[in-house]
Formats: sequence, C-alpha cells, structure tokens
Amino acid sequence: MVELYKQYQKLLFRLAYQLTGSAADAEDAVQDVFVKVQNMSMERLHEPKAYLCKMMTNHCIDQLRSARKRRELYIGPWLPEPVYDDSSFEAAEHHETLSYAMLVLLERLTPAERAVFVLREALCFDYPAIAELTDKSEQNCRKIMSRAKAKMGITEEDLIEHGAVQQQWIEQFLGALSQGKVDEVLSLLHEDAILFSDGGGKVTAAIRPIVSSGRVAQFLLGTIRKAEQEEGGFSVELATIGGEIGILLRQDGIVTTATFIQWKQSKAQEIYIVRNPDKLEKLQTK
Repeated sequence: MVELYKQYQKLLFRLAYQLTGSAADAEDAVQDVFVKVQNMSMERLHEPKAYLCKMMTNHCIDQLRSARKRRELYIGPWLPEPVYDDSSFEAAEHHETLSYAMLVLLERLTPAERAVFVLREALCFDYPAIAELTDKSEQNCRKIMSRAKAKMGITEEDLIEHGAVQQQWIEQFLGALSQGKVDEVLSLLHEDAILFSDGGGKVTAAIRPIVSSGRVAQFLLGTIRKAEQEEGGFSVELATIGGEIGILLRQDGIVTTATFIQWKQSKAQEIYIVRNPDKLEKLQTK
C-alpha cells in the first residue's frame, strides 16, 4: 500500500485537481481514495493505475455534483485555486497540465464532460481507456468530448496554443501599468478583453466580469494605484504556477492576488484575478 501511494499519489492529485479546480479538494480526494483502497483485496488491483484513476474519476464526479450548488451561490465569479508547480506536477506522467484559462472553461461542462476532457487532454488517455474508466462506450466518449469542446468554444488549434503568454510581454504589460501609461496598456489589450475577479465575498473584487479594453485598463490601473497607497510593502513578482507564468501581488510579504492572462495575437484576451484568501493559501509557503 505504501508503494502504491508513492507511485500514484502525484498522478491522482493531478487528476483530481484538474477535475475539481481545487487543490484542497484534490488532496482530500487522494486521501479518501487510498483509505478505500486499504479495505480492498489486492487482487482487485492487478492494474493499479487504471483502477485508481477510475476510483478517483468517480469520486471527483460525485464531488463536482455536490459542489455545483455551492458554486451557484458563490459571490462573484468562481475561479480555480492556483497552485505552484511542485513535485505533484513535475513528476506527473507526460509533464502536461491544462492552462489556467482551460480550467476556467471547464466550469461550463457537466461532471461527465469534464472527466472525459481531462482524461483525454491532460492525462492523454486514449478513448478505449477513457471508456473503461468512465463505464461508457468509446463512441459515447468521443461524442462527449466533441460536445465538451463545443461548450468551451475551443478548436484543436486552441488546445495546442491556448494561453502561452511570454514573460517579456508580461513584463512590458506590468511596466505600462506601474508607470500609468494608459495608451500602452490599451494597446496590449484586445478591444473585447474581459476580466474576471474572484474575491469570494471575503475581499474587494469585481462581482461581475469587466468587459472592453477601456474598462479593463481602468480597473487594473486603479488596482495598482490602490495597492501602492496601502500600508506595508508592495511588490509584484512572476511565478510559475500550474505550468504557466502567473503574476503575484504581495502586500507586506503576503500574497493577496494571483493573476493569469490568456492572450491572443499578442494581446490580452482574458484576465483572471484570484483574491479570495482561501484560494491563495497554497501560494503563501514558497
């Protein structure tokens, strides 16, 4: 049992995190699955990877169904919990994770659609394996995958190129914001840029998405000015979070904001800002 845990804990965490969007829920799911495994006959684990992934997928589908009501009652946009790149991701098979923007899009899917999408795109399972893991036919899994992509509004090209923001571009964007260069900030935003801010009702955040380059720029410039006026040290840094570059804002050494940018044609298309302190706990320890 110890060897099974050492071998598959990272893979199962990665699967659970991308299914639920929550590191805390993923950690609980891993523990719950291995507690159940302890009471099972080892003969049932003749193919441990497939069996454990199936257990985890079913567990997370149930978890997503129970969480749906809570997320509907959530104050403002609900965004996934950001986590640093650590051994849970670095040692995972295929070294692939879904982008933060893709995790956000997963919220449009049913639990079953989300499971098929994650198993296919994040863990690279083929359709026969996905069919076995989800107790569905291979043909049905292909239809579910097609439906999931349609709901997310993505193409095969998007899956390859989605959200690859370059560090040099981010540094230019942050420089323009810190210097209050409104025209330059606007030039780096798509006209139909949209900003989502998740405060969970616990800290100041935009309750509704902010749409258009002008309004997004105004919001970001105001956020920077307000942070500079608050007591305590203020700093902005770049960090690798979940396989991509994220922007961390620290106030008096504490991470108060995590930001992710999804760009298109070298301009920011979508900006995701996480301010809910409960979702930033994993970022305080590094």
